[in-house]
Parts: sequence; structure tokens; C-alpha cells
Amino acid sequence: MVTRPKSTHNSLYMHRFQGTGVAVVTPFTVHKELDKDGLRTIIQHLIEGGVQYLVALGTTGEPATLSASEQEEVLSIFQEETEGKIPWVVGIGGNHTAGLIQKAQQWTQRYQPDGILSVSPYYNKPTQEGIFQHYAAIADATDLPIILYNVPGRTGSNMTAATTLRLAEEKQNIVAMKEASGDLDQIMEIIYHAPEGFVVVSGDDPLTLPMIAVGAKGLISVIGNAFPSL
Repeated sequence: MVTRPKSTHNSLYMHRFQGTGVAVVTPFTVHKELDKDGLRTIIQHLIEGGVQYLVALGTTGEPATLSASEQEEVLSIFQEETEGKIPWVVGIGGNHTAGLIQKAQQWTQRYQPDGILSVSPYYNKPTQEGIFQHYAAIADATDLPIILYNVPGRTGSNMTAATTLRLAEEKQNIVAMKEASGDLDQIMEIIYHAPEGFVVVSGDDPLTLPMIAVGAKGLISVIGNAFPSL
């Protein structure tokens, strides 16, 4: 590990994505329809529980099994229920870079989230340069802060510390990494070398305590759906 001075590339984004974030579930009725009232109740439950921010259409929200219209309905409810109360980010990730850019531009203009959570490209088994160029293109297409998301158990490929740090250095609106690799050596390398203003958050509830012990700034939780105050 090479020691180098920390830059302040991300200092323009004093973002609010620290502490307890929650990847919100998407409830359905027994008739297999989006439970809109249920989703509103969950969002209010989380706000009253004192969490710092919410994630719409994250992994726990199961966007891969929602239709386009259902996804839009979810985002509309988030916009209405969070307005003026709590920051929220939208999950926009996948392996079709141009399609994600189009979706990001449309959704952020229409629903006005506070940021974007974007999972590393999956299935294609991209190179590290491919991952870098994918995220760089997304970052260039929006002014919103972006949280990277590394979860090799789901994507089939790991995003290395070097790639994460390169993005953090070169793209001012890439402000955080949701790390769910389980590799504490990799996580510590990112935390140690990260530019000022770039934070690492846990993407795995059971690893949150050791990650915070080495410098992570919170988590995006699943169990928080049930126990936000705790």
C-alpha cells in the first residue's frame, strides 16, 4: 500500500449519505399488485425512526422484478412522501451504460432524488477499465452525487480499490462507495487512500460494526426496514 496525500476532489459535495440509510422494500398485495399505501406507511415508519436517508429501487426493493410502470410508481411515491423530510437516492444500475444514462437523466429530472446509487455492471464480467469507463460516463451525464456499489456476490465481478479510488479522484460527483465485498483489506485500502469528502458505507448489515471500526461512515441497511430506530 503506497501512502499519498489526500486530495479534496469531492469536497464540493458535502453530501448527506452518512449514518443509517435504508434500502426500502417494495411491498405487494396478495393480488400481486404494488401496495402503494403499504409503501407510504413504510417510508413514514423509516422517517419517524430517525434514519438519515432512504434508497428507492435498491437491491432490497427488487427493481429487477418490477415492471417499468411499477418502478415509476415507486419513485412517484418516494418523491411525494420524502419531500422536505429526508434525503433519498434512487438505484440506477446495470450493464447497459447508454440505457442507464438515459434512465438517470429522465428519472432525476422527473422525480428529483438527492442522489444515485449505482451497482457495478453485472453478468458481462467487465474489466476494471470497463467498470471505470461505465461509471465515468454516468458521472459525466448527471450533476447528482453518485454512490458506487460493489457487491461481487451478485454481480460476478469485484470492483477493486484502485478502480474505486480512481473514480473518486477523477469524478467530483462520485462521493461514496457502498461496499459489500466482505474484503476488509480492500475496504481499508479505499478508506485510507480516499480523497477528502469521499466516504465508504457498509452494504452488509453483519459487517457494519467492523467496517465502522476501520473508518466507514455508516451503512445502507436491510434490517433497518424493520428496526430503524435501533
